[in-house]
Amino acid sequence: MKGSRSKLKAPVSLALGLFFLGAASQSASAACQLNAPSGQIKRVINIVFDNVHLRRDNPNVPSDLEQMPNLLNFIRDNGVVSGNHHTPLISHTAHDIVTGLTGVYGDRSGIPVANSYGFFKPDGSVSFSPSFLYWTALGGDGKPEMLDERGKTAPAPWVPFTRAGCDVGAFSVANIEFERVPDDVTTFFGAGSPQDTAVRVQLASPSAAVRQQPTTDYLGIAVHCAVGSRLCNNSNAANDTLPDEPGTYVGFKGLFGNINVQPVISPSGPIKDLDGNIIADQFGRPGFPNGFSPLATQSLGYVATMLEAGVQVIYVYIADAHDNRFGSGTFGPGEAGYVAQLKQYDIAFGKFFQRLAADGITKDNTLFTVTPDENDHFVGGAPTPANCDGVNVPCTYAAGQKGEIDVLLNRLLLTQRANATPFSVHSDDAPTFYINGNPAPTDAVTRTMEHDLDALVATNPMTGSTDKLSRLLADRAEMKLLHMVTTSPARTPTLTMFGNDNYFFETGSGGACANQSDCVFVGPAFAWNHGDFQKDITRTWVAMVGPGVRSLGRDDQVFTDHADVRPTVMALVGLKDDYVHEGRVVAEWLHEQALPQGIRERHEDFTELARVYKQLNAPLGRLGRASLVWSNHAVTGNDKIYGRYLKQIAAITEERDELAGQIKTVLNNASFHNQPVGEGAEDGLGHRARELIDRVEDLAERSRGLED
Repeated sequence: MKGSRSKLKAPVSLALGLFFLGAASQSASAACQLNAPSGQIKRVINIVFDNVHLRRDNPNVPSDLEQMPNLLNFIRDNGVVSGNHHTPLISHTAHDIVTGLTGVYGDRSGIPVANSYGFFKPDGSVSFSPSFLYWTALGGDGKPEMLDERGKTAPAPWVPFTRAGCDVGAFSVANIEFERVPDDVTTFFGAGSPQDTAVRVQLASPSAAVRQQPTTDYLGIAVHCAVGSRLCNNSNAANDTLPDEPGTYVGFKGLFGNINVQPVISPSGPIKDLDGNIIADQFGRPGFPNGFSPLATQSLGYVATMLEAGVQVIYVYIADAHDNRFGSGTFGPGEAGYVAQLKQYDIAFGKFFQRLAADGITKDNTLFTVTPDENDHFVGGAPTPANCDGVNVPCTYAAGQKGEIDVLLNRLLLTQRANATPFSVHSDDAPTFYINGNPAPTDAVTRTMEHDLDALVATNPMTGSTDKLSRLLADRAEMKLLHMVTTSPARTPTLTMFGNDNYFFETGSGGACANQSDCVFVGPAFAWNHGDFQKDITRTWVAMVGPGVRSLGRDDQVFTDHADVRPTVMALVGLKDDYVHEGRVVAEWLHEQALPQGIRERHEDFTELARVYKQLNAPLGRLGRASLVWSNHAVTGNDKIYGRYLKQIAAITEERDELAGQIKTVLNNASFHNQPVGEGAEDGLGHRARELIDRVEDLAERSRGLED
């Protein structure tokens, strides 16, 4: 999914290594001061999946989680799992993970468009920057990659923990470890530094194995240490600088890359997965495995070693199971390879929980959170046999009946609409458009493009039906309401097309298409689309287990999204961020004694206000979904309709932002400053929020009628 350098270490004897490990673990644990109201949380383990599903994609085939009973039963028997959980927009990996890490949407983290984003240069041309870069990197527009509302690098998610004396480990999670070489090595160590020089020499080598070394050595793995941590009291550690951090961040160190982490947490030798295999690249070099698609046994094996070395807070990412991890291509629901990979994941979680229990790390002293970055939509026909369940009877798919349907937008626009306007897109099933010259929303070139996109159709190569390709169009005004516009105007797309979720939209070379197959064709390498607005993609799940979390099992009663994970974790561990979250504490899932005092005193008023706040402010809340339908009607309508809409949506967005700002401040004060929500606040602010939501839903209903 996502995307290093070599430095030899002096050997450490096994006896000395084990002594050092034990001392580090005890010292670090004693220093970590989590202030959980119950006093029982000693560690936090945050697990992020890529596209692992709670619900079934085929009614006959058990879901991903159903095929991982070791994980599912652990969650259902000891905590809560909700299937009424949502992504932000657009719903793509980097943005989704960062929203969960921080509790803010993309307008306050800099990367609402992911996994890369376009930006306009001063001359109006377009370039692209990856959304995966280390936290302190600069984006392609010269501004901080993680750009917040101050115009500075957003506060880093590990800071409250390290300030509390806890060490924070990361494995393959977005942007809190190195993501690209040489980019992040240069950012962190400095251009021309010994590390930077060595990495660039390796990347220029004629040997593929040597070129791979910087990736293996430096990417995907980090430990951010507390001041005085034994884990960073060595030559492997480097200063962990955050110049823009509120309240300053001085004296902290970190370990970056396996080349620096492994000698400290596993001095006796390379780190192994849960099956006893050395975690290594394709050339056998120990370190970060190939790409940012680690298997469960690799991710969980590495972080188990971190935990045993005394790291108290863990962020870990695990790749999806529906792409072929041992070959090429992808699987459909119930295919033998898919089922086999899920079985391996299930075994890995069984081993992980057993190993942690042997280490004394259990649900009684550790907070576990589990969240997929997003759901995704399977693009394919019916399997054979029709009643296959995958587990007992494997499913198979006919040739040409499995794979996203690729569309070359520029060529199809030329073919169907004679539109040769030069533009770039962030390729996706919800592509963001960047029209050359950066025209205004009301310019003729923009309006023509919007109308032409709305008119595009294709004959589905799997079903033979004629499909409308655009489902909903969002202009810049609507993207601002959906939290998709950052403080860098250069990053703001011209528009976003939320498309038919069976299709993947990109551009290609060539002119008009003589045949549709020149423009529209099945891409068999990938069959799972995400990024779009449909519930199949944006409605996912979240789980929590640990001290203070109620044992509710499956509970879908409460609407939540990724922004709610961070404040809920912060409340449970008794820490706070230096900013106000866009999410809220999900008090409904927590025991009364685990709630902050400010929530406990007026629990009902808090939850009532919090629930209406989510429908007001979340991109996929009632107001956000309705506004997207309203926007589409206006954008595809005539200029008179569009002009009237622009005046209305500007006023509505301003009113929403002002009201949401008031409500989230009240919720934040209750959660982290012991100021209960007053009945008057709930009645007054809540009433205003409901009235605004109803008003936008009425505009959408009168424009076209709500769509799924």
